[in-house]
Amino acid sequence: MNNIRNHDSLDNKTVLLRLDLNVPLKRGLIKDSTRIDKILPIINFLLEKNCKIIIISHIGRPKGKVNKDLSLNPICKYLEQKINKKIKLINENIYKLSKKDLFKDPKNQIIFLENIRYYKEEEENNSIFSKHLAGLADLYINDAFSCSHRAHSSVSKITEFLPSFAGLQLETEINALKKVTTEIKKPITCIIGGSKISTKIGLIKNLIPRFDNILIVGGMANNILRFKGHQIGKSIIEENCEIIIKEIFENSKKYSCSIFYPEDVLVGKNVNDKSEVKDLKDILNDDLILDIGPKTINKIINIIEKSKTVLWNGPAGYFENPNFAKGSYEIAKAIIKKSKDKSIYSVAGGGDTIALINDINAIKEFNFVSTAGGAFLEYLEGKELPGIKALN
Repeated sequence: MNNIRNHDSLDNKTVLLRLDLNVPLKRGLIKDSTRIDKILPIINFLLEKNCKIIIISHIGRPKGKVNKDLSLNPICKYLEQKINKKIKLINENIYKLSKKDLFKDPKNQIIFLENIRYYKEEEENNSIFSKHLAGLADLYINDAFSCSHRAHSSVSKITEFLPSFAGLQLETEINALKKVTTEIKKPITCIIGGSKISTKIGLIKNLIPRFDNILIVGGMANNILRFKGHQIGKSIIEENCEIIIKEIFENSKKYSCSIFYPEDVLVGKNVNDKSEVKDLKDILNDDLILDIGPKTINKIINIIEKSKTVLWNGPAGYFENPNFAKGSYEIAKAIIKKSKDKSIYSVAGGGDTIALINDINAIKEFNFVSTAGGAFLEYLEGKELPGIKALN
């Protein structure tokens, strides 16, 4: 995979730069700028090389139709302030654009194409659309790892028509994930949360042969507790998971990987309730499990203390209510402590995990925080990502 850093002649080149600027918006305001902040290095790198930059990205799922609520305009304005440079947003139909017309004004060095998913051809991985896009530039850079699990025109097919390179952020993401999959420092621990065990079964299966410990927390731990014969009250549960869970425990024995799940929990009667610590034997029919308890927290901290590498994907509880955020915050604090003394390599990923880490202003305290959701999980599952395959 060619990295743009190794390209020896970028001066005055026109670059098509695929980014993932799909940030949460509320009434046109950016609620979390993490994804934008992470792509500043590639922008600055290309500006230093006197490149003209055409940025391709998307917001939301407009399904091939123009939706003004999903315009890239707020992102353009935010990025203008961050780099102190004028950015032009082009609303004109992409099929009407030509390379010779884009940078007629010498003041323009960065151009945004409007939301690429306004075009149905994008998600169709359409050759004609990709070829037209490619005709606007001299070379292509994919710096959108979090979109690279999609076989879309601006991620996959476009590489057939232009010299194509990996961006700085994409390279950083892959190098970080390699450190928890192929360049492992053991003991290695995975803390995995979320509500559905079925969506992460591929990840768990792939990690069992490589990892020493897998700690299952969050809503998906309820499936394990019920499988083990414990009451879970009215807690969130995913049906028909018994075979999956049986397979997890059988594989863990085969590969000497320890599977941990909660010993005690915090419950409430609803998600807005106060928290109450309960042992598993004391859970009532109207209890809702919403966090891990103190004994479980201590066990997880002890495992982290003995680990050399930690991968974290998914919070331990319903952290939106501060009464059920302690488990997640204690996990974060334990990882941060070890990261600070450089005795651990820490990788965190997934939207909820990032939101949680942002809550305590700790993004920079981890060795790496991935903004990717699906691509992060699919890479760890061992799947070949279309965007990465195309660059190869």
